[in-house]
Amino acid sequence: MTEQPQPFRDPRLPFAKRIDDLLQRLTPDERIAMLHQFAPAVDRLGLGAFRTGQEALHGVAWMGPATVFPQAVGLGATWNDALVRRVGEAVGNEVRAKRAQDDRVGLNVWAPTVNLLRNPLWGRGEEGYSEDACLTSAIAVAYTRGLRGDHPIYWRTAPVLKHWLAHNNETDRDTASSSVRPRVLHEYDLKAFRDAVRAGAVAGVMPAYNLVNGRPNHVSPFLAQQLRGWTDQSLVVCSDAGAPSNLVDSEHYFDTHEEATAAALRAGVDSFTDHGQDPTVMTGRIRGALERGLLDERDIDIAVRRLLQLRFSLGEFDPGLDPFAGAADFDTAEHRALAQEAAEQAVVLLKNDGLLPLEPVAGRTVAVVGLLADACKLDWYSGTLIHRSTPLDGIRERFGAEHVVFAEGVDLVRLKCADGWLQVPAADTGQASARGAQGALDPALLAGRTDLPPLTCGDTPTDLALVDWGNGVITLREPAGRYLSVAEDGCLRASADEPGGWIVRETFRLEAVEGHAGGHRILHIGTGGYVSVAADGVKVAVPGEEIPAPGTGAPATGAPGADDAPGTVFEMEVTERGEDAVARAAASADTVIVVAGNDAHINGRETEDRTTLDLPAQQERLWRAAHAANPRTVLAVTSAYPYALTDAAATLPALLWTAHGGQAAGTALARVLAGDVSPAGRLPQTWYASDAELPGLLDYDIIGSRQTYLYYRGTPLYPFGHGLSYSEFTYSGLTAERSGDLVRVSLTVTNTGAVAADEVAQLYVRAVAPSVPRPLRQLAGHRRLHLAPGAAERVEFGVPVTELGHWDVAHGRWTVEPGAYEVQAGASSADIRTVTVLTVEGEPPGPRQVLTRGLEAADYDEQLGTVIVDRTKTEGDAVTASATRNELLYRRCDFGAGAQDLAVSASGEGAVHITVDGATVTVPVSATGGPYDYRTHRAAISASGVRDLRVTLDGAVRLARMSFTGEAQ
Repeated sequence: MTEQPQPFRDPRLPFAKRIDDLLQRLTPDERIAMLHQFAPAVDRLGLGAFRTGQEALHGVAWMGPATVFPQAVGLGATWNDALVRRVGEAVGNEVRAKRAQDDRVGLNVWAPTVNLLRNPLWGRGEEGYSEDACLTSAIAVAYTRGLRGDHPIYWRTAPVLKHWLAHNNETDRDTASSSVRPRVLHEYDLKAFRDAVRAGAVAGVMPAYNLVNGRPNHVSPFLAQQLRGWTDQSLVVCSDAGAPSNLVDSEHYFDTHEEATAAALRAGVDSFTDHGQDPTVMTGRIRGALERGLLDERDIDIAVRRLLQLRFSLGEFDPGLDPFAGAADFDTAEHRALAQEAAEQAVVLLKNDGLLPLEPVAGRTVAVVGLLADACKLDWYSGTLIHRSTPLDGIRERFGAEHVVFAEGVDLVRLKCADGWLQVPAADTGQASARGAQGALDPALLAGRTDLPPLTCGDTPTDLALVDWGNGVITLREPAGRYLSVAEDGCLRASADEPGGWIVRETFRLEAVEGHAGGHRILHIGTGGYVSVAADGVKVAVPGEEIPAPGTGAPATGAPGADDAPGTVFEMEVTERGEDAVARAAASADTVIVVAGNDAHINGRETEDRTTLDLPAQQERLWRAAHAANPRTVLAVTSAYPYALTDAAATLPALLWTAHGGQAAGTALARVLAGDVSPAGRLPQTWYASDAELPGLLDYDIIGSRQTYLYYRGTPLYPFGHGLSYSEFTYSGLTAERSGDLVRVSLTVTNTGAVAADEVAQLYVRAVAPSVPRPLRQLAGHRRLHLAPGAAERVEFGVPVTELGHWDVAHGRWTVEPGAYEVQAGASSADIRTVTVLTVEGEPPGPRQVLTRGLEAADYDEQLGTVIVDRTKTEGDAVTASATRNELLYRRCDFGAGAQDLAVSASGEGAVHITVDGATVTVPVSATGGPYDYRTHRAAISASGVRDLRVTLDGAVRLARMSFTGEAQ
């Protein structure tokens, strides 16, 4: 007689029944253990260990060599859903292939990032796709479908969207609160997540570190009220690293970790990423919460059930049926070609006065100059390069090395102190692998090299390549190409192949020494210590450390413990300025390519926002020197972010931009420059002309402060959707008609130029006469198509009618107002080629029915000097003043035949002033028992008919709601 398998092992049963069976077999402790990121094995049931979280933003990250695709913002710049889906498939296959060789690799991938690129100073802008929710959703849907695979039951990988919700600042990221009004919440921030979740290829989300409306995202009511209402599919919510502890330690939102953990679990967090690979702290907190009655076993079971659903979907329990179990596609020819194709499609031609393309011809020389000309930069979420192509490599290959001259443009310097010249000792650097090449579950723990001798001072100087990356942040590199770096032992060595790491150990700042002409101390930014010459080599002094000076037992001059200020004083001798080398190279060539941009680990990355849109001064000098020597100068910007290139745009004949393009970046750029590929990348975010055009980094009200292309009324340097081509296109025959719940749009795009090229047709909609502020235009669809010269293609879009709508704060619902809507098609948000008008029939929304619905304080139409805060720790909003001059405006309030009584729900202490039709009622709010102790305060009011209502707040009042009683019409 054949033994029947345990029901949870029986593939003939549906997952739900199998999970029921497995759940009842697990002990309470085994269930609790599953709630940590690193869930241990359950040997008695044959369950293996499992971990949530494998970074895969644009390739398999952190786990050693992998195919490296363009940064996420570069994938967004392709505006090509089909391409991005293929990238997702390739990444998913490489995850599977690496998993087969290394069980540290997880199949629950934490990607993509769908936070909208609202402000270009956000340090993590490289991780997102676009400032627009429609484009972000389309690219995210494509990438997640590729990661997931097409099988109806089993998933290739299980993607988790990051970072829920309204997260665009690294400054105070774990304590700052994003004030997000209901319209922005529903029309902007939620939309980026919603469409991807509804598409069915998302396994869950990761909450962000920040707070929204005063409440941490890890206890967000929107996880239940919004996220899990968008789909019937099981979704897993994985906490961000350390965020559960932040609820107590930095945010002080709860008094104890047991309360915090229980609140997060009840809000919908299923997997806790905290305390690294040690689950005991978090499981102890969960047990403590159970003992205190803050949780019950049902709360545990709900989360475990979701996690088991995830594991079943990944084929863990059915290895013989898992169609992805044998995936071995890794670094294949197809993946290499796809990485190049993606890099080519991400290149955006910003300006071209006819200089491009540069057709390679006999005798033509090209100067390739700039700090990124021979660089292939990676970011924190990159894998280790297997293949590497810099712009210099690509241009030499395409134009012939004999026709290319090169000047990096670094400043060559020597540093001298009282003990002699700073020098790099001769040493066998060996064949050390790149940082992270062996893979690491937590690359933040990777240590620097200590096998090389530290720098010394002596009679022979070492020429160092100095780069100023802006804000006074510099790197120093020795002639063999290694960067000066400080390892955990505090010694300064030439040991790093590139700047990098969670704490970058290759960046310094020169600080002038008062009274010492030309003298500088060198601050090591990563440790906060100063470079000091010691008896056993050059070190960085940490606070309280005494470093013995060479030849003495006394503390080194300037070291902590010495009588004078910290750090050795160095004088710097410049042996060559970068702009001089660039000018010589430019003068010797027919055309110059200046490659500028950023290092993705410096001045803008996770944990660090940018402070300016300006290109660093050193790079500004380089392009100016090149242009002065040769007017045929092209500026190619390779960066994770936009720059305010106002002068360059006015001066130079050609500009291009691409995000860091991964392993094939150089080849792709060269092919675009040579005209092998006509550029068709499009900007996924607005490029502003100056810092003065930007709102505050923490201002999330894109409507009120007129942010992004949706509301910005100024003239950007380059608009959203911008990108030029080597060909020309016309748009014609635009039609739009309503068919049920869709607006069916079609148009013809024709290549009227002389070369085959891609074009990105962009479809926008605009309400002609809206009753509330609406976007100037809003992307409703896009299509990238390839057309031969003279060829035409009819392009069709199906736009849901709901895309014409907005969140109606007066009635608490989504609404599409009747009236005229322009349907616009063109090559960018500022290059509209054809327009038609569609009329939507229906009844217009009425005024606010304040006698029956009252007024929620956060449902204002306009505000000044206020922020939204949490009404309770579990749900609801209130509004409080952030400035003495403040106001809330509620338009079209219907008081019927007359309102006589007013009830204000508020906490804190101060007053609420309510003005209707010029008459003001002041409602004093006496001190309550804390910010969550809301009480009702009553006053008489006289108002009738439809009127605007204005509110101002005094003191620390938190206004939740206003109610009115009277006689309806």
